[in-house]
Amino acid sequence: MIVRPAQATDTPALLALAQRAGPGFTSLPASEERLAHRVRWAQRSFAEQVERADADYLFVLEDDDQRVVGISALKGAVGLREPWYNYRVGVTATSAPQLGIQRQLSTLFLSNEMTGQSEVCSLFLRHDQRHGHNGRLLSLSRLLFVAEFAHLFGDKLIAELRGSADEQGCSPFWDSLGRHFFKTDFQHADHLSAMGNKPFIAELMPRQPVYSCLLSDQAQAVIGKAHPQAEPALKILSAEGFAHKGYIDIFDAGPVIEAQVSKIRTVRDSQPLTLNIGTPDEEAPLWLLHNRRLESCRITAAPGRLMGNSLVVDRLTAKRLQLQPGNSVRAVPLLAKVKAI
Repeated sequence: MIVRPAQATDTPALLALAQRAGPGFTSLPASEERLAHRVRWAQRSFAEQVERADADYLFVLEDDDQRVVGISALKGAVGLREPWYNYRVGVTATSAPQLGIQRQLSTLFLSNEMTGQSEVCSLFLRHDQRHGHNGRLLSLSRLLFVAEFAHLFGDKLIAELRGSADEQGCSPFWDSLGRHFFKTDFQHADHLSAMGNKPFIAELMPRQPVYSCLLSDQAQAVIGKAHPQAEPALKILSAEGFAHKGYIDIFDAGPVIEAQVSKIRTVRDSQPLTLNIGTPDEEAPLWLLHNRRLESCRITAAPGRLMGNSLVVDRLTAKRLQLQPGNSVRAVPLLAKVKAI
């Protein structure tokens, strides 16, 4: 498996992935026109032809038969071109001493506090490929890319995870809150958001704090809860240092998790190493490897043996990375720290 920048010829495969993803995946709309436009924009991003506010780095996961089986992305910065809304879950304290009543009420505050931060997004892997370390490779490859090209990103990474919805694609949070201010069901609002109308919809949401106790029990229960399909991604990013600090999506109440870039494990522990060709032993640990290129970026996971400032990998791994012995790679253990011998 290899992670590489998306190309124009990938558009049909990306459309098939978007159709598999289903409702709630607003950053991957099932529209060939919009996907083709996004790929073109991603190519400009990798060529450093756009400002950080507009940068969209779109990656695909490709198997050795050159089939695209997954997608992931990085946004250079959110909210600098159009408002970026979240709800911050806080507490409002009320009291009536003469009645002996004190209450602390969970409250939703409309917020733009994530403005300017970089985002990991659009993660989707075909169900038949969700085995081994494919999901981890697809997710963590973006973090290794950030480690190599930190100047292209902010000091914090965020991830808006898909929130709870039923089998019909209905969101209890939207049904209890959003639809009262925008007279449509969740799937239609979700579609409009995917088509680029999220700021417009958000402008119709209540500007005043919302007491969550006024929402339905079902809506309260899903606040900050990830969709079952998003839980593997949540687990991987949490292990990297991402945490939920009270921000949620305004449509489905999915958690917004965040981390300081410098404290993310893959970023913090990665290092430049010299690539050497050999035969790693059977107990060699898995490494996440980046060829340190921008436009022709290639990232993979493979066994490697660390020897001082060199990493010994097999010839197929070097071929996947399009590297020769003596070239430099950025590498980090895929799962745990590894000691040199």
